[in-house]
Amino acid sequence: MTAPVPAGGGPEVCAVVLAAGEGTRLRPLTERLPKALCPVGNTPLLDRALARLAGLGLTGPTRVSVNACYLGDQVVAHVGGRAHLSVEPGDPLGTAGGVANLRDWIAGRGVLVGNADAYLADPAAVPGPDVAALLAGWDGETVRLLGQPADDPAAPGTFDGHRFVGFSLLPWRLVRGLPVEPGDLVRAVWRPAEAAGALTVVPYRGTFYDTGTPADYLAANLHAAGGGNLVDPSATVTGRCREAVVGAGATVRGEVTRSVVWPDAEVAAGERLTGVIRAAGGLTVPAAPR
Repeated sequence: MTAPVPAGGGPEVCAVVLAAGEGTRLRPLTERLPKALCPVGNTPLLDRALARLAGLGLTGPTRVSVNACYLGDQVVAHVGGRAHLSVEPGDPLGTAGGVANLRDWIAGRGVLVGNADAYLADPAAVPGPDVAALLAGWDGETVRLLGQPADDPAAPGTFDGHRFVGFSLLPWRLVRGLPVEPGDLVRAVWRPAEAAGALTVVPYRGTFYDTGTPADYLAANLHAAGGGNLVDPSATVTGRCREAVVGAGATVRGEVTRSVVWPDAEVAAGERLTGVIRAAGGLTVPAAPR
């Protein structure tokens, strides 16, 4: 089955969402929930990634795969039949190993690889079309990265003066030889392609957070709330919220300012939360916003 490609056709492309990581910088939040399922704007990050791919016409288990490892049973249950699932035993294989482990499923196609923890929002385009430039006119031979100009264009980790913002497009010729062992795409694919003059950075004009730290995770949520409150209809709020995201089944009787209240969490009367993430069971993680 051929996956549709935007902007007038091109090589056949499938998509892989990387959701196997441990999210160590978000602990203790990720001790109970894999990072890919952490909600931003009351939507799990993984669902945001799948929606973006759907906006490109990439849906279903023949066209989209999700890898899982850490707390992988939760990822598997959440994805269900919406995508092909690649469960890595033991420790996560990393970005390169995770793609290599899907070689038989990729089967000659180009691969659009997205990080589940990438929060992207472009006011000028809906999810999917906002990253369609990555695929437009692609010849199936070069590597493309989605990027934004870096504060320091010469800083380590940049590509052509840009920082990577969560999505890359890889040709089959570079995927088929990847070993199924722990490794990252930076060293295994991107830097060699850059050295060979076969890497292009496609600019992204919207907002990006990698959500890997409590501060960035909070900032992404506040961005999703658009400067106001974003409260799930099933939440109970009898207290006061200012620039807050309140999840399903949560209860807010106190005051919540520039904070995230996870599903089923509680904020008691008399409590004042500012710049934190509150999870169920009273877990509170401070996260000074950017």
